[in-house]
Amino acid sequence: MAETQEPKGVPARPARNMGEPVPPIPEAEAAASDDASTVFSHFRTGLSRHRTGLSEHRTDLSEYRTDLSGHRTEMSMRRTGMSFQRTRMSADRTLMSEMRTALSLIGFGFTINQAFQKMQDAGSIQNVNAPRNFGVALLIFGIVLLAGGIVRHVQFATELRDRRKIMTEDGLIYSDSRFPISVTLVIAVCLLALALAAVLGIVFNLALLG
Repeated sequence: MAETQEPKGVPARPARNMGEPVPPIPEAEAAASDDASTVFSHFRTGLSRHRTGLSEHRTDLSEYRTDLSGHRTEMSMRRTGMSFQRTRMSADRTLMSEMRTALSLIGFGFTINQAFQKMQDAGSIQNVNAPRNFGVALLIFGIVLLAGGIVRHVQFATELRDRRKIMTEDGLIYSDSRFPISVTLVIAVCLLALALAAVLGIVFNLALLG
């Protein structure tokens, strides 16, 4: 059977104490009273030594548990530090979900406006104000949703960084890994600028996108 290897940094476990056998109970019924007292005194001394040995072993085990507790505390601090990274990635996923919803609204609004505009240019319909207004409304809803998601993401990320910094300075967690630049946030800002350009082009009839 292969021996189990202890992880690095884990304190060594104390050797198993098989314990000395308990001294046998002396038989001193037939002995004189003085001799019986001496015999039982030696017996009590033997029991006391036996209890002392067990007590020392319990002390070793207690120190071992204390060392393990410190090791578990360190592991817990590292897990807590990594949980900040998981929370940051969860915030990125939330922003991506808001981006998808906003992109759907922006895409529908722009498509509706362009479709009815082409139909008017072809002479199929005369008035496109209602569809145009509906498309612009969808665009604005998408922009508001995306802008709100960006503001919420920046606020949450700032609070998360500050809380992580405070806990690191207090020695409560390890923060070996740094927070990278959020690519999701960069794309969200670019999408917001593109949506604003589309709205300005529709409302003021400007060719901002070429």
